[in-house]
Amino acid sequence: MSQLVEVKVPDIGDFSDVPVIELFVKVGDSIKEEDAICTLESDKATMDVPSSASGVVREVLVSLGDTVSEGSLLIKVDSGAAAAAAAPAAAPAPAAAEAPAAA
Repeated sequence: MSQLVEVKVPDIGDFSDVPVIELFVKVGDSIKEEDAICTLESDKATMDVPSSASGVVREVLVSLGDTVSEGSLLIKVDSGAAAAAAAPAAAPAPAAAEAPAAA
C-alpha cells in the first residue's frame, strides 16, 4: 500500500528564507529516515536537512538556490515503495544458498 509522505523543513531556529545550496536526492532515489535531503546555508550556519520518512522519492519540490523556511515542503516520498523494493531483494538469497550445495 503506497502512501505519499510530505517531507518538510523542520525547526531550524530563528532562520527564514534560507537558501538551498545542495540537493542530495532526485526522483526515484530510495531514502531512509534521517538521510540528508539537502543543505541549507544561513549567514550563521550550514545545516543538512534529514528526511522524516523512508521510501522512494516521488517529487522534489525545491531546486538549488530556492529559499525555504520552517515548514516548507521539500520532497514527497512513497513510503510503501520502500517495503516493496526490499521484498524482491530478499527473494534471491535462498537461491544463492542452494547453489553451493548443488556444486
